[in-house]
Amino acid sequence: MAEQLDIKECEQVVVRFSGDSGDGMQLAGNIFSTVSATVGNGISTFPDYPADIRAPQGSLTGVSGFQVHIGAGQVYTPGDKCDVLVAMNAAALKTQYRYAKSDATIIIDTDSFGPKDLEKAQFQTADYLGEMGIDPDRVIQCPLTQMVKDALADTGMDNKAVLKCRNMFALGLVCWLFDRDLSLVANFLKEKFAKKPQIAENNIKVVQAGYDYGHNTHSSAVNVRRIETKHKVPGRYMDITGNKATAYGFIAAAEKAGLKLYLGSYPITPATDVLHELSKHKSLGVTTVQCEDEISGAASALGASFAGALGVTSTSGPGICLKSEAMNLAVIMELPLVVLDVQRGGPATGLPTKSEQTDLLQVLFGRNGESPMPVLAATSPADCFDAAYQACKIALEHMTPVVLLTDAYIANGSGAFRLPQMDQLDSINPPYVPEELKGKWTPYMRAENGTRYWAVPGREGFTHILGGLEKDSETGAISTNPENHDLMTRLRQQKIANIQVPDLEVVGDKDDAELLIVGFGSTYGHLHAAMDELRAKGHKVAQAQFKYLNPLPKNTAEVLSKYKKVVVAEQNMGQLAAYLRMKVDNFTPYKFNQVKGQPFVVEELVNAFEDILKK
Repeated sequence: MAEQLDIKECEQVVVRFSGDSGDGMQLAGNIFSTVSATVGNGISTFPDYPADIRAPQGSLTGVSGFQVHIGAGQVYTPGDKCDVLVAMNAAALKTQYRYAKSDATIIIDTDSFGPKDLEKAQFQTADYLGEMGIDPDRVIQCPLTQMVKDALADTGMDNKAVLKCRNMFALGLVCWLFDRDLSLVANFLKEKFAKKPQIAENNIKVVQAGYDYGHNTHSSAVNVRRIETKHKVPGRYMDITGNKATAYGFIAAAEKAGLKLYLGSYPITPATDVLHELSKHKSLGVTTVQCEDEISGAASALGASFAGALGVTSTSGPGICLKSEAMNLAVIMELPLVVLDVQRGGPATGLPTKSEQTDLLQVLFGRNGESPMPVLAATSPADCFDAAYQACKIALEHMTPVVLLTDAYIANGSGAFRLPQMDQLDSINPPYVPEELKGKWTPYMRAENGTRYWAVPGREGFTHILGGLEKDSETGAISTNPENHDLMTRLRQQKIANIQVPDLEVVGDKDDAELLIVGFGSTYGHLHAAMDELRAKGHKVAQAQFKYLNPLPKNTAEVLSKYKKVVVAEQNMGQLAAYLRMKVDNFTPYKFNQVKGQPFVVEELVNAFEDILKK
């Protein structure tokens, strides 16, 4: 009879997988998060990998991490520090221990802590645990590499292929620690390696070996935990990254509008996954083109829109400035175009695999002339779907280019996503020129809300020319008339101002808060968690997070002027705060700014906001 383990239920746990970039930590973390999302747990993930194409094996700069936060209820952040740290080699332990709690369980592969490994990781002695002040009783010291070799000894795999399975042993051990169902892991691997079933079976075998190792040795048995789901909402769920959710949002919007979807893109970290994902869906009417440069990606998408499709282009901060001329062309031609900016650390090449919010002012104002453009910012990996969908809806219904801001944190991170029903999504109704205007229509004739009518080429009786030179508002002919240019500038500006966006929502102690926390986009989860901790301490605190940045919600000034103290927290040097001061009279907020390439740390936010409350 199998021995019964003492399994304790807990509310949440944070696990961080770390090792060389080739050790498969991202895959192990993805599987663990997917399994957890499948059973209904709340999840939030944070991949943290180096910019090096391939750093030397075992080096400090080549360590890749993947952090997973799992909760019984909703989870807002990947967690400040982890409860379990998997360190596949000495360099991983050296660099990643800073992200572990003082009482964290640490899993190490003792086969990767030899003299040469310790030297590469710049340890001074053979007593690496003592050197770092780590209690050995908290460490599961496993000869992981040898165990994997033993498990696959009869498979005929070469040594290189065997070593690639080490991540699955670590995953199995973590699954034992948290009482995960291995059948869900097996299903994931069978699907991933459907065309290579033997590889799937070998990996499943190693996962089971890791699970059995934990069970047979009773490694940290007192810490075996189960996380039950508190609130299950019926529906189909998946663990989804922000980039994949963005791609799905584009597909859904094109389907809802009855249009073909075209993506013109130039590969750039961290936006390239959107191109990869959309290229898989030709059967859904999606066309993807990997262009020779950034401006051709945007220009080709604009051409697709002129032809009657939904044109989308994707990039990161360095590519936005290169696309700006084509984006300006979309403004003056008044054609739908969605520009995805997955923000990363800058300036220049900067920190290509890290996250910042430093493109806000660039997308609002970084073009020549008066060039108004709607701007949205997704608030989480799962929200990327809705943000992408709404960006397309605005672009198509208002005949304008739209910028969608995400960033590396939510683009590469993931969360539990409930698949929506198409009939529950907002309708999308492009302003096609009415048939009764045949013979009377000119290219810049407008609907009641100021939006230019859309005539798709090939429609009899609606032949027209668009271009980058200013046009006469009445005839559509090229015009340099001063009064006409002034009029067209104001018409383009008013068209954007007329867009209806949801009111700015305040959560928390919205009626009597001593402090209002304001942010935009991807910082939502960390700011929400900070608010929750402050309220738990007895402070009156509220939060307002901007998703729509141009036009701003109509109640923006009302909300910001209601509270005695307002702090604007953002991962830049104060761009949102400056923009809000420009838009709202007599608004002087406190500011919290970091530009570290890493997500906010909730504990640091709480301390900073408490200091403001004391002032």
